[in-house]
Amino acid sequence: MLTSKQRAYLRGLASGYETIFQIGKGGISENLIQQVNDALRKRELIKLRVLDNSEFTAREAADQIAEAVKADVVQVIGSRFVLFKRNAQDPVIDLKAAK
Repeated sequence: MLTSKQRAYLRGLASGYETIFQIGKGGISENLIQQVNDALRKRELIKLRVLDNSEFTAREAADQIAEAVKADVVQVIGSRFVLFKRNAQDPVIDLKAAK
């Protein structure tokens, strides 16, 4: 669980990130879940986008994917959302800087 300061810190980091996954009419598949999980393991913080032709809202997609990969939803704005999952063995982002 993230504190509000950690969440704010991660939002600031994510503002400069590019969107690396898009969810369209194909929805949320097992393949997408696996790719998101792999990306989170490597990067810890990723940005995703829900296209207009998707059956999901950004909040619904964020919650469903976060639950599937055991990640935290950092932010949902419009059609974009940010996920964070700590890599215990090889951390990339220092959350102590959020204090």
